[in-house]
Amino acid sequence: MAIKDYLRQRFFPHIWCPGCGHGIVLSSLLHAVEELGLAKNDIVMTSGIGCSARISGYVDFHSLHTLHGRALAFATGVKLAKPALNLLVPMGDGDALAIGGNHFIHAARRNINITAIVMNNRIYGMTGGQFSPLSGCGKRATTAPFLTIDQEFDVVKLAKAAGASFVARSTTYHAKESTLYLKKAIMHKGFSVVEILSQCPTHYGRKNKEGDAPDMLELYKDTTAKLGSKALEKNPDLIPRGIFVEEERGEYCEEYDKLVDKAMGGAR
Repeated sequence: MAIKDYLRQRFFPHIWCPGCGHGIVLSSLLHAVEELGLAKNDIVMTSGIGCSARISGYVDFHSLHTLHGRALAFATGVKLAKPALNLLVPMGDGDALAIGGNHFIHAARRNINITAIVMNNRIYGMTGGQFSPLSGCGKRATTAPFLTIDQEFDVVKLAKAAGASFVARSTTYHAKESTLYLKKAIMHKGFSVVEILSQCPTHYGRKNKEGDAPDMLELYKDTTAKLGSKALEKNPDLIPRGIFVEEERGEYCEEYDKLVDKAMGGAR
């Protein structure tokens, strides 16, 4: 099946701003799905509200465009009802770690077999450029004209601490690497988190003097390094990329089935 067969082409052109990184994330995800040979009917994508959430409207999968911050809650319900399906949940800063933060940590704690894709552009792009839990200190936003003083969440550290059994990070500059991590995440049995740094030239880049989309992509190349690389050893201030957690643990739906079988005396 060709990449275009996974798209609802009638909904193009997309609504993302020129240079937005989310289209690159969509491309990396579709390549992962295509390389794994997954059938469209075996995939469910749930999303909330925001620039990132628009992905669910462009893919020709079963899809749910749901409430802000509740994408993982809807995905959990689908997974419990139909555990054989592959659940993909693309989220932005708010859906994942602001209004959706509680759902994020508990989905990780449960280790339910869902792939969470955190598209980190460090801003609320759709609603006008307000700062988010991922913006970090010293950044400018429409709601921070005198710069932010809030410390950002580290998505990788938070996911690890909450119990996710697969955690990875890449960027839109490293699109093929993102595809590799997404493939591994989808095939992993348990809660998987893939953070992808995604440029927002319209709001974040413009206000923080990081230039246009090509300039921001160059920043991802220059300010990140692979885990275990000499560059990271020499400069620990670089943002690490790679697979941080890959553990085999009991998956929530399977463990729940065991509990039910035991309660029924193995009658099922």
